Amino acid sequence: MSGLIIDNLSMRFDLENGSSVQALENVSLSLQDGELLSVLGPSGCGKTTLLNILAGFLAPTSGQVTLNGKRVVGPSAERGMVFQQGALFEWMSVRQNVDFGPRMKGMEKRQRDQITDHLLETVGLQDFKEKAVYELSGGMQQRVALARCLANDPRVILMDEPLGALDALTREKMQGLVLKLWKDTGKTVVLITHSVEEALLLGERLVVMAPRPGRIFKEYKLPFAERGVAADLREVKKSDGFADTREEILSMIWGMEEEIMGRKGSAA
Repeated sequence: MSGLIIDNLSMRFDLENGSSVQALENVSLSLQDGELLSVLGPSGCGKTTLLNILAGFLAPTSGQVTLNGKRVVGPSAERGMVFQQGALFEWMSVRQNVDFGPRMKGMEKRQRDQITDHLLETVGLQDFKEKAVYELSGGMQQRVALARCLANDPRVILMDEPLGALDALTREKMQGLVLKLWKDTGKTVVLITHSVEEALLLGERLVVMAPRPGRIFKEYKLPFAERGVAADLREVKKSDGFADTREEILSMIWGMEEEIMGRKGSAA
């Protein structure tokens, strides 16, 4: 099957004291090429565990992930990762960071330079290509991280709270950039976020995960990401259905959080 297929995925972590934690249970999802999925849920519901399995950083206890019919068994350039913190090479320039993947593949310099220049132009950093990473703001560093990911031409981009550390204005600008890159590149994107508003803006599909053991609780198909490609995101937030869907999901997650706190209170 084509696309990214998550088939009956479960993940259990065995602890040194003999106990275990069931982080994920029977998670199944199917994404076609070019779809944008955002994932929400209360703390500890397994969002990041799921993303790490998709990246190949963790092997699931049971079930499997396939990408275009090929089973995911470890990290691969087909699946690019963008972390909450850029995870950049601070001793390198912006250009060298973006150039790193193609250079490791042995690509000739002329082709690498063309790719790097195009991507830095796309993310608005062409004038900063010789700057050291530590000279850049947090928002600029995340743009470098996006460009570095795209330089490897992955089929799937995995994003773990990539905008969570940014101030509100920079975050909104970066949300617009993510939508532009998604539409321009046609990449499949899976985005983990704690922000309901961001998940609504950036997910043409959105799944809410239930508390541990993490599992799919509800899925939405949304028009807001498509609207946000061509419209001001502030206007998208005012569009029909946005506020009502936001309140519905917020109430859902708040209810889950209260249930978790109630369990902890009873245990105490």
